[in-house]
Amino acid sequence: MASLYRDLTYTFRRLSKSPGFAAAAVVSIGLGIAANSTIFSMVSKFVLRPAPVGNPATLMALHTTHQGECCNHFSGPLFADLRQQAKSFSGVAGYFELLPASIGGRGEPERVWGQAATANFFDVAQLGMTVGRGFSSSEENLPVIVLGHGLWQRRFGSDPAIAGKSVLLSGRPFTVVGVAPPAFRGVDLILDTQFWVPLGNLDELLPKSSNYTSRDYYWLAVIGRLQPDVTRAQAAAELDVLARRLAQANPATDKDGGFRFELAGSLPPRDKPMMMMFLGALSVVVLLVLCIACANVANLLLSQASGRRREMAVRLALGATRRQLLRQLLTESVVLAFGGGLLGVALSLWATQALSGFHTPAPVPIDIAVNVDWRVLLYTFALSVGSGLLFGLAPAWAASRIILSNALKGEDVLARPGRRFTLCNLLIVSQVAMSLVLLCATGLFLRSLRSAAAIDIGFRSHGLLMMAVDPRVHGYTAQHTTQFLDQLRQRVAALPGVASAACTDIVPLSMGGRSDGFEAVGGPKSAGAIPVAELYMITAGYFETMGIPRVAGRDFANEDAAAPKVAVVNQVFAQQLFKNENPIGRRVNGAGVIYEIIGVVKNMKSRTLGEDLRPVLYRSLAQSVAGDPSLLGYSVLVRTRADAASLASAVRHEIRSLDPTLAIFNAETMEEHLRDALFLPRLAGTLFGVFGLVGLLLAGVGLYGVMSYSVSRRTREIGIRMALGAQTAAVQRLIVRQGMLLTAIALVIGLAAAWAAARLFTSILYGVTPHDLVTFIAVPLFLTAVALLACWIPSRRAARVDPLTALRWE
Repeated sequence: MASLYRDLTYTFRRLSKSPGFAAAAVVSIGLGIAANSTIFSMVSKFVLRPAPVGNPATLMALHTTHQGECCNHFSGPLFADLRQQAKSFSGVAGYFELLPASIGGRGEPERVWGQAATANFFDVAQLGMTVGRGFSSSEENLPVIVLGHGLWQRRFGSDPAIAGKSVLLSGRPFTVVGVAPPAFRGVDLILDTQFWVPLGNLDELLPKSSNYTSRDYYWLAVIGRLQPDVTRAQAAAELDVLARRLAQANPATDKDGGFRFELAGSLPPRDKPMMMMFLGALSVVVLLVLCIACANVANLLLSQASGRRREMAVRLALGATRRQLLRQLLTESVVLAFGGGLLGVALSLWATQALSGFHTPAPVPIDIAVNVDWRVLLYTFALSVGSGLLFGLAPAWAASRIILSNALKGEDVLARPGRRFTLCNLLIVSQVAMSLVLLCATGLFLRSLRSAAAIDIGFRSHGLLMMAVDPRVHGYTAQHTTQFLDQLRQRVAALPGVASAACTDIVPLSMGGRSDGFEAVGGPKSAGAIPVAELYMITAGYFETMGIPRVAGRDFANEDAAAPKVAVVNQVFAQQLFKNENPIGRRVNGAGVIYEIIGVVKNMKSRTLGEDLRPVLYRSLAQSVAGDPSLLGYSVLVRTRADAASLASAVRHEIRSLDPTLAIFNAETMEEHLRDALFLPRLAGTLFGVFGLVGLLLAGVGLYGVMSYSVSRRTREIGIRMALGAQTAAVQRLIVRQGMLLTAIALVIGLAAAWAAARLFTSILYGVTPHDLVTFIAVPLFLTAVALLACWIPSRRAARVDPLTALRWE
């Protein structure tokens, strides 16, 4: 312990005498560790963090499968069968995972999303409450509510006596029985649930949502708590037996069915492969950044070792062992790494806050905020120790293995006669090669972002304002909803500066929506798969407001709800169902509903920017709202002649004048919505851009440092050359040639590695191939230019060496 204290004391004393060196090393390592800590915070959030429930290792999220394909919810009867017959679980609870509502309290009504759960939901989750309690078994059909912690703070001022008080949920009184703990937003990983009510209240808050008798209506998400003595393998075996038994009893609905379960709070099975690939790619990239930083600091330490050759020799001559020298030098490296770790944590706190500013275009509450938790801190600590040993071991070994007689005479500890490729050179080659890999990835994602921003979305986004309401959750009938939306559209269209207005159930590029399979009525049956079309409910004026050109036929004209249903389709729909025939007047059947096609419009992007064009069928809102009400509410779209955002307050006023109890939500311009729709390419472009810039700076500075060190070490040689008649240009070429030779070797290695690694990004690039020639030509040329600059600056200093001064140099 005493020796460790002495080593630390000497380390801090020595570093205080070289503040420039210490700062350069700490900043280099800090940048590398910050990149890794930031990405690991994402890994911690989406992969490692368990659900915020009691004993999370035994709480399972259950899904149904069909022909081995996962995943779906449970029907009411299937949930009842599981609850009664599965003995591997001590408790099974179900919940409706997306329940829209509006809530009163402080300020204007607010749109909130909650869940309707069975009364045993909180018991199965083993969740303790901040205030009050969960549901009791007798409250399955009673109007009671558990508030989310954030909602309790925001709307009710963290009232500690909230339990027992009444709140208005969608205009209906509910008694508060508890407040959930801060970390609990439900057992789903990314949903931001804000309240819970017993399942018996579902149909009152969202009519026609439940169905306890149909086996082919899947609406319940399910969790189950494993019995203390049951393993996951035993539970899986029992569920397989249960699935076969149910298939025999109900062959029409449960044949080829099965069950699958995983830890509650895990990534959704459908999204997990892509998310793991994205996080894996980011993890590899930030490890490259850290390796570049370590190589940079290792070169700094090698330069320091050269200057400390006499110190090491004297200490050896006075009796110090090489092991003691090695320990001292490694202590210095680890201290520098810990300094970098502290800087890295500080930078990652800022970076995770910045990442939380990215939003998805989904109209439901999604929690993708990341933060620095104890796992990230532990990872940062381990990374700091590992980095210190990694970048410190080689320089420490080289410095401690000096030739005593040579060092005492002042000869360079790192100089080895006849060696053209030194450890410094190896490190700089690795730095430049890794930087090339990093920059190629950066180039691909920046070009992907540019390509995504230039995608033809099929409508005009500029000058378009959107605002949503949901009359349904306030008990509006279908007829009343239609009347309200018609009045709102007419009022908004009459506002000064408004060119047109329309209403729809979902805004394009919202990552989801309704879809159904369609067939032509009266035509031959399709031999292959039935085309699946996106469904939109719209009012008259929608295509004019959105700027979608009409190709044939007519627009909607305030169709009567009782009249035969009509539809407008896009070009892809017409081509897939009718080939080159005229679709106007033809009828199509989707989910048993017959529509007559009255018009054809141009194609547009429906769910995401990167998708292939989908078939789309536009329905009359007045004819569809009764049979297929929207879960997401209804948006009023406003085409403006001036700045769209400037009309937001006027549109809000018109909604308030019609019904002041309605919550207004998703108020934004289409330009803002498009920015969110670019979520993935923006996130990837930002992260890779920052990491690429850091890697480039570290590699450039590293190459400059090595060449500067080489010039200083060869000062005497350069002086002799110049004394014998060498020209300054020849001296410059000597230095530049040495650096560019290292760069050329690194480019060959880096290009091969980058070409191989590019295949990993195939699924997350937009409009750019993984082996994009522009990227793979421009990036090496750019890196070569940076390397040339890093070599040219030291070469100028070498060319200005005074021969007389150099010959006296020691």
